[in-house]
Amino acid sequence: MGGRKKECPNQQENRENCPCTWRDCDKKGYCCECLKSHLSRKELPACAFPSDVERSYDRSFERFVKTYGRRG
Repeated sequence: MGGRKKECPNQQENRENCPCTWRDCDKKGYCCECLKSHLSRKELPACAFPSDVERSYDRSFERFVKTYGRRG
């Protein structure tokens, strides 16, 4: 997804703290764009999941409920 990104005053800090392991992600550090993109696909971003689940790239709402239903 191309295009010019909106200004984000926290972009560098967000990028450093982003747990996403998707190698070609063009939204790293742009949390509002990341969230919008994932929600449009009925998913949540990497930061909503523990690292072991995030690495599966299954970021569906169902996976979120299943993960936290077990882990609390």
